Amino acid sequence: MNIRSAIVAFTAAAALAGCDFRSSDRSAAPPARPEVGVVTLHPRNVAISSELPGRVVASLVAEVRPQVGGIIQKRLFREGGEVAEGAPLYQIDPAPYRAAHDSAVAALRKAEATAPSAQAKVDRYQGLIKKNAVSAQDLEEAVAALAQARADVATAQANVASAKINLDYTTIKAPIGGRADKSSLTQGALVTAGQADTLTTIRTLDPIYVDLARSSAAMLDLRRAIDEGRVELPGRAVEVRLKLENGWVYPITGRLEFTEAKVSQTTGTVTLRATFPNPSHLLLPGMYVRAIVEEGVAPGGFLVPQRAVARNVKGEATALALGEDDKIEERVLTIGKAVGNNWLVTAGLGDGDRVVVEGLQLVRAGQQARGVEVVIDDASGELREREPTTAKIKAKG
Repeated sequence: MNIRSAIVAFTAAAALAGCDFRSSDRSAAPPARPEVGVVTLHPRNVAISSELPGRVVASLVAEVRPQVGGIIQKRLFREGGEVAEGAPLYQIDPAPYRAAHDSAVAALRKAEATAPSAQAKVDRYQGLIKKNAVSAQDLEEAVAALAQARADVATAQANVASAKINLDYTTIKAPIGGRADKSSLTQGALVTAGQADTLTTIRTLDPIYVDLARSSAAMLDLRRAIDEGRVELPGRAVEVRLKLENGWVYPITGRLEFTEAKVSQTTGTVTLRATFPNPSHLLLPGMYVRAIVEEGVAPGGFLVPQRAVARNVKGEATALALGEDDKIEERVLTIGKAVGNNWLVTAGLGDGDRVVVEGLQLVRAGQQARGVEVVIDDASGELREREPTTAKIKAKG
């Protein structure tokens, strides 16, 4: 009896234990759906721009050289300072050129003195020939003498003008306005007309040019996008913004002037020129910059945060979207240019789609999840919750 009672007690205890296990299994709650941050997409017109390398170029450059020879008496400008167009820069010894001018003026007066006498002789002979008082040959010789006198006057006038030009050239003036470089010669130096060495260089810095380089392949892609209607040209002048070498953005917007009609055979690039106001002379020739050029507008485009886009094993761009039944779907995307911290998506997503931007490591395709609307800062690409009081999204890993 004792053995049988023990067996019965053991069997009853086992049955009760099995009942408790099954009861506990049935009462276990289903696992909670993971919470992910989503952004709802809507089509909009997206401004398309490109960032191109460039160099700053002076809008006008003049290399100053003497046009007459002589000894430099004075330098009349401040090195590195601003000079106005026509301002005197150097003074060359004018004495020999003033003497040449005075001599030319005297020769002109001499020629002008003989012209009236020759004219009077012609007038007199024309009256006498009617009376047969002089021969026709005498009249012809008088007319020829008058023509010679007039030619002598014209020659003397030209000599005076030439001498005056050379005398004026002894004062070397600024051909353009701008900033002058240092002087290569000092007072007392001998210069010659048209010498190879420049005296100084003047550069106009306001406005100033920026020459940009763009690949011919990118130009063809843009042309194709315009032809297919994916990009619309702006109806105004193309605006250009600059990033300087230190990362600072130049505060004044410029405009695109022209695109060269040739491709460099060595670099395969096309040169574009932009003009910028430069009142403070912050931009200097030779400075390296990067220009943001507006190319057009992509109508009805979708901007997807870059943090939401990944690559699959095929190398395709993909994103996770939350469907109507709260199931995660993997979408294969066709992406275009980067716009800030977003990708411009041209296919794979539609109006109202909810793209997962936070908690991507918590879910996979086909799994149900609970979406929380969030906002992505376009400038930094960082996530900001639309309602700070909602539960925070916890990303593991």
